[in-house]
Amino acid sequence: MKILSFVHMNKDGKTRADVRPGMLVNIVLKKDQRTGELTQGIVKNILTSAPYHHRGIKVRLDDGQIGRVKEILPDEDF
Repeated sequence: MKILSFVHMNKDGKTRADVRPGMLVNIVLKKDQRTGELTQGIVKNILTSAPYHHRGIKVRLDDGQIGRVKEILPDEDF
């Protein structure tokens, strides 16, 4: 009997374990929360210490902007 392991990759950025420095992501900045406008960048630091956040993990991008991850982009877009 073969046992398959399932690796969960949450592309919406709500799980801290799925977000890592160096990843290309779309975030929503505090000033853009009403419109939902996304900002693309590379994660420099993860600021949320909780393992999960329902609005997205808060990160600082390489350019210093801070926001919550809304989407983790694939490496080929990098």
